[in-house]
Amino acid sequence: GPTIITMENEADLFYRQMPKVELHAHLNGSVSFSTIEKLMARKPHLNIEHNMTAILSGQKRTLDECFQVFKVIHQLIDTEEDILMVAKDVIREFAEDGVKYLELRTTPREDKNTGMTKRSYVQTVIEAIRQCKNEGLDIEVRLLVSVDRRHGVEVAMKTVKLAEDFMRSTDGFVVGLDLSGDPTVGHGGDLLPALQKAKNCGLKLSLHLSEVPSQVDESELLLNIPPDRIGHGTFLHPEVGGAQSLVDKVMKNNTPLGKNTFDFPFRSLDLVNNPGKFTAILGSDR
Repeated sequence: GPTIITMENEADLFYRQMPKVELHAHLNGSVSFSTIEKLMARKPHLNIEHNMTAILSGQKRTLDECFQVFKVIHQLIDTEEDILMVAKDVIREFAEDGVKYLELRTTPREDKNTGMTKRSYVQTVIEAIRQCKNEGLDIEVRLLVSVDRRHGVEVAMKTVKLAEDFMRSTDGFVVGLDLSGDPTVGHGGDLLPALQKAKNCGLKLSLHLSEVPSQVDESELLLNIPPDRIGHGTFLHPEVGGAQSLVDKVMKNNTPLGKNTFDFPFRSLDLVNNPGKFTAILGSDR
């Protein structure tokens, strides 16, 4: 009845107004329906439908299906103009949800047809952050530049260089490097030189690891760096195909895990203001 609806509305309002920290937001995974609508209107020739661009609440999709959704969204976002709109919309919507500190992560992309380069891609995301700041939005935003593990060590090295350049030239907007991408492709150990280079130049490391079973060797190598934060780490524990040695490393270094849950320690890579004021949300996109 009406009482239940009222209580639900009160709960929604309570959670929306609660000051929050969001530390695991992939830019292209945080695009809302309304922003997708605007992108689709710009590119009707692509014939993309809503069910191709969204994973609805409660809907189950395989890991591969999730990456297919990202591919479609990438088709819709192929110019600096698209990136600027998407990034500003995402930041505004997180601010409306009560997020006070947001770390976005995104893989630099290029499009030869539109002339968008990886450098201009990152520059545009930073411009979106600046514009939102200048507009007085009550949210602090930082950026992690992502290395897609599928693209190999040469691309990873170039991405680290890009991240380092922006870290040094943007007044602290770029704070770290993220390792992500399809965990079933390639071996994270191949990227160790790039990850170590990033750490050595002062970038914080957030590494997706143990997202699928039977990656103990890879996870050992990545945890030895060690990372400043772990993405997911779903299969670290021996009971789910990981190893006690992995758990021990995480515990020893007190490395925070970013998951869709609230019961792990957290540490922002550049948390401003008073951390005691915030509730941590270590989600995976909106």
